[in-house]
Amino acid sequence: MKAAIYERYGAPDVVQISDVEKPVPNDGEVLIKVRAASVNPYDWHFMRGLPYVLRLVAGMRKPKDTRLGADVAGQVEAIGRNVTHFSPGDEVFGTCRGAFAPYARASESTLVTKPKNVTFEQAASAPIAALTALQGLRDKGHIQPGQKVLINGAAGGVGTFAVQIAKSFGADATGVCSTRNVEMVRSIGANQVVDYTHEDFTQSGRRYDIVLDAVGNHSLSACRRVLNAKGILVMAGATAGRWMIGPLTRGVTAGVMSRFTSQNMVGILAKPNQGDLTILGELMATGKVTPVIDRRYSLGEVPEAIRYLEAGHAQGKVVITL
Repeated sequence: MKAAIYERYGAPDVVQISDVEKPVPNDGEVLIKVRAASVNPYDWHFMRGLPYVLRLVAGMRKPKDTRLGADVAGQVEAIGRNVTHFSPGDEVFGTCRGAFAPYARASESTLVTKPKNVTFEQAASAPIAALTALQGLRDKGHIQPGQKVLINGAAGGVGTFAVQIAKSFGADATGVCSTRNVEMVRSIGANQVVDYTHEDFTQSGRRYDIVLDAVGNHSLSACRRVLNAKGILVMAGATAGRWMIGPLTRGVTAGVMSRFTSQNMVGILAKPNQGDLTILGELMATGKVTPVIDRRYSLGEVPEAIRYLEAGHAQGKVVITL
């Protein structure tokens, strides 16, 4: 079968559509006939091997695992021994390695049943981005009804889910985005929208109970200015650089500053699990969350899809349709 792979680190040109063997599920794994997948910063970080500390896991000189793609939706083709939740023919979504291919294998623990009224493209767009938004707001931000929440980067993958998830919790959501995305962010439920090309939200004088920062383009001190006395900054994105010194320093500084103030500053890294994936499925099935899909690409266009996402102008999610 054909699959998108990368055998060396670099720009999207290193991604090749090559012949690989059809995977076979191990014990506790499910073989999925992929119907759709989506692109995440996760993918291009592995593709480039950046920040360099990532190579401690992925391989120092070249990638140990050449597969790409983590968000997946499709139909169960076969199951391994010990799989109890799924049967061939079931429609599922979740996370795996190697989703940019006609078939992929995934752990049973990172998949759930896809709601009938949710398309494969919508389901595939959700896992990593929506889990980051859900776990960031709920587990790190301890979101409550009536709270004021600001999402910096509201037009991106994480941001579009965060706006809608915040609203599902009964919060008042403010989205920060560029001029061309103002109407879209308003259409997904934001109570207020700040156009960063005309206004710096850190200088507005308004304060929030939670700030979910999916961009990381303002200093911690600037972000603190918009937090209430016991507000929480959830850091879901940052400029990495080659060595990741910036994000590491930002994380350490945030931890130290939190010890000396009533405000709290924490990072979030999504952890796929069946419970939260089920919640996302229910939110999509009931219409409380509708994925924003910017562009659709074919398997042969994966390098172009990654290049487009990496440029940083995607409105919502970028999907690979098979």
